[in-house]
Amino acid sequence: MYRETSKLVIYRNLDADNLLFPMADICETSCSSNYQKEQLITSIYEQIHKLLDVATVCGFDTNLWHNYLTYLLVSCENPFSITCEKEGACVGSVNQFAKSDFAIFKKLFDYDFSEMERELGINCFSVISNYHSIKKSERRYNKNISERVQELSAAIEQAADENEIFDLVTGFYKDYGVGKLGLNKAFRIVHEENGVEIVPISNTAFVDFDDLIGYELQKQRLMENTEAFVQGRKANNVLLFGDSGTGKSSSIKAILNKYYPQGLRMIEIYKHQFQDLSSVIAQIKNRNYRFVIYMDDLSFEDFEIEYKYLKAVIEGGLEIQPDNILIYATSNRRHLINETWKDRNDVTINEGIHKSDTLQEKLSLVNRFGCTIYYGQPTHKEYFHIVEELARKNNLEIDEATLKLEANKWEMAHGGISGRTAQQFINYLAGAKGL
Repeated sequence: MYRETSKLVIYRNLDADNLLFPMADICETSCSSNYQKEQLITSIYEQIHKLLDVATVCGFDTNLWHNYLTYLLVSCENPFSITCEKEGACVGSVNQFAKSDFAIFKKLFDYDFSEMERELGINCFSVISNYHSIKKSERRYNKNISERVQELSAAIEQAADENEIFDLVTGFYKDYGVGKLGLNKAFRIVHEENGVEIVPISNTAFVDFDDLIGYELQKQRLMENTEAFVQGRKANNVLLFGDSGTGKSSSIKAILNKYYPQGLRMIEIYKHQFQDLSSVIAQIKNRNYRFVIYMDDLSFEDFEIEYKYLKAVIEGGLEIQPDNILIYATSNRRHLINETWKDRNDVTINEGIHKSDTLQEKLSLVNRFGCTIYYGQPTHKEYFHIVEELARKNNLEIDEATLKLEANKWEMAHGGISGRTAQQFINYLAGAKGL
């Protein structure tokens, strides 16, 4: 195994905590006559422990060794894999190096650990080759990654040679992408000592547009803009504003789920992180995905100046906003920034400055969103319609008159009329009925 892994060219820049190279060193040591048995067994168990941790996080099953090798192939970001993401294989000499590496991975797939097990008196490799994992909740692992990696792993197992593996892997890169940006839908940013890191969000809420009752025109405008974006056509930054609980954030989540297969990815960012926006954009602007930078519940008080960073990123800086990046924001405020009556007085006696300039400064941010969509509070009729539809979706058998009466009581005691209030009311009914 050591002789094979040392020949890798394209796929040798693996993460420092990878298991492949340590396992190769273990295999090399076992082939020599100069090793301490107990020490070698300890080293093996350390790597098996790490493999089990990866399998738990990723939800792997059956053959953990094969799943892990496949995981390395789909997560390793290198010039070859990045070129192939969302595009597929391209003609070039680099393909020869890639096929050579795939031939090595084929040998790693077929590597026989039985002789090492006999010499050391262990059976851990046999166990991980026919592994039956404990059933886990989907909240504990990324089901999306698990299913796709295992499907590719099973296909590679049946591949005859490196040419078939080449087609399988590059096809995967075309369909899903590579690395964390390809395998995950949503991300957040973390400011580390060495810079800004984009971190995957493993489990995102699955919201479909069918789950959002009403607001058909609003949803249509949002989908039209997003569809143009993922298809490579011109599109605008979007601001969803209006009353709380009307489905603004849920619409954004539905957009992500609907267009993820077409290459849409979403990065959530908070206003205290706006100073890191330039660094985030630098990391994603040359990737073959469409990114929505998402800002939820966006608003600014008079003393907050973070919006200036946002203005420069959207429009106004020397560097243009990349074609593969849009900004989607939700807010309860139409103009995002708190306005006062004194802002509308052109001149104040006490301070002697032009306040109209202050007003223009504040309005200039929202004007940078080319698409603004209003989500207003529903009427009583629309509210009852939402309640009825949610009750039907949850299989709640209750007569219409009683349902409306109880829904009316609920909204008067729980924050007024909104889609969120309707959902909370249905959750209460479902819980009371043991559903």
